[in-house]
Amino acid sequence: MGRRVERPHTSVLNTTVLNTTVLNTAVPSERDHGVRHDQALRKGPGMTATTWDDLVSTALLGTERRSSTTPRALLDEAAVQTVRRRAGLRPAPAASQPEPAAADPRPPLPAAARSRLATLLTDRPGTGNTRRGSTPDLLELLPQWLATANAYGYAPPPELLPALLDAARGRTDLRPQALTFAGPRALWLARLNPDWKFALRATPGAGTALPAPQDTEKVRLLWEEGLFAERVALLATVRAYDAEVARTLLAGTWSTERAEDRLMFLDSLRAGLGDADEPFLEQALTDRSRNVRATAAELLSTLPHSALAARMADRALSCVALDRATGTITIEAPHECDAAMERDGVVPKPPAGRGERSWWLGQLVEAAPLDRWPARLGGRTPQEIVGLPVADDWQGELHAAWCRAAVRQGDTGWSRALLGSATAAGAAGPGAVSLAERAKLLAALPGDERAAWVGEFIAAHGLSEAFQLLGVCATPWAVPLGRAVVDALNIARDAGSYPWSFSGVMGLAERCLDPAEAIRLEGLTATVEDPEGAAPGAGGYWAEAFQRLSGTLRLRRAMRDELAPDAG
Repeated sequence: MGRRVERPHTSVLNTTVLNTTVLNTAVPSERDHGVRHDQALRKGPGMTATTWDDLVSTALLGTERRSSTTPRALLDEAAVQTVRRRAGLRPAPAASQPEPAAADPRPPLPAAARSRLATLLTDRPGTGNTRRGSTPDLLELLPQWLATANAYGYAPPPELLPALLDAARGRTDLRPQALTFAGPRALWLARLNPDWKFALRATPGAGTALPAPQDTEKVRLLWEEGLFAERVALLATVRAYDAEVARTLLAGTWSTERAEDRLMFLDSLRAGLGDADEPFLEQALTDRSRNVRATAAELLSTLPHSALAARMADRALSCVALDRATGTITIEAPHECDAAMERDGVVPKPPAGRGERSWWLGQLVEAAPLDRWPARLGGRTPQEIVGLPVADDWQGELHAAWCRAAVRQGDTGWSRALLGSATAAGAAGPGAVSLAERAKLLAALPGDERAAWVGEFIAAHGLSEAFQLLGVCATPWAVPLGRAVVDALNIARDAGSYPWSFSGVMGLAERCLDPAEAIRLEGLTATVEDPEGAAPGAGGYWAEAFQRLSGTLRLRRAMRDELAPDAG
């Protein structure tokens, strides 16, 4: 016997179908439009309902409760009534047209570059297969294309803006370049489509026409009555015009601002920070918000001549001394974190796993101006100071704090000393300077010196420890650095290394290697036999990876040529 098929209850079926019909009509009631309908509906076989309300009632109760009504008759009458209701609608008032988008005075893209952008925007990520093959990843080329287009100052093709905004919606890292390229039309479109509202959030003021900085009355009015995003944009504009006027504006409403707003306004002082900002920042050290106090202290510590920097230096230097007999640095960490230290930004409670005294010491050394240390430690240079032994296992804490100070203060001499030699044994720097800290220190060096240092590091240590260091090098990579990377990849292949271990470096190379290096890669694109002990199929993977790298470099060169102003 076959299985018995359960049929849904007719009342449930009728209600579901009729409700769907009601929702799909999407029309207001008769009363709303003043439309009078003929109440005597055409009756199907066995139908007794005469109005729309009767139809709804029948659907809710179930046709089995009304002996003269069948489900089919109910649906027939619903269809007829739907047509009647729609036919009775009066035309709605026409909506006003949106204001035109602001004009974009930038020159249009060359034809070839416009076609290339359309191709880049139609590329989509793979289906989840981890093996990428030899085909270049077009979506990863879009950020470089946008950067080059913005450097030339081109305007976007209007028909490609929706696709560009959709791409930026899914990738936050793409948004700054995409919105710069999209220009004023991006904000215009974002106001019409909520899917693109990120463009309004990413643009302070969201395209609001700000008053001229010298228009005192309009500036004051917008500052007192404007939305938060408008006020942030206004403060930045006024500060660029006259920093003193901006500080006066901020001080006038400071006590009435919310804590999170005070923090954002204070953070805007980073641009053009100078000694004239010190009095305002000193007052912010007593703010009722801990985050505001911490930010004010951080900003003051970057001003080497500020009173806070001097106070922190006095505290730090009192903890660090030189034993002249042995040439050893000795440490006496603070025994307490007093109220004055807290006021100057020292956080009293250490994170889990850190001792209180080492935590306080690190904060003091980090905030102390680096130019105070040579006199304290026998007139030595930063290189000589870093080379001194430190007693009682304090070297790691001291050097790490000096690293943070060098990064915060942008001190090239101390950064170079703490980096140490790129070819020294071991991947870490002097003392206990980690790779992450070395990557930050590299940022303080000139671009050519940075690339040369990383190239030497790769030649000495290979690629397994170099990913973070490569990420801070200027692009395209200098020729010596690029060749060091390619040589190291080739060595890794010949050694039978697991190919996927270098996928991150290979991805960086696709974005950062000079396109001129494509010629040198031709000899690496052939498939080779797997060395003994290598992962199965490694040779094929390496060949695909080098083919993809070579193809990507050729594409990048073509993109660059297409965007050149004389490309037509």
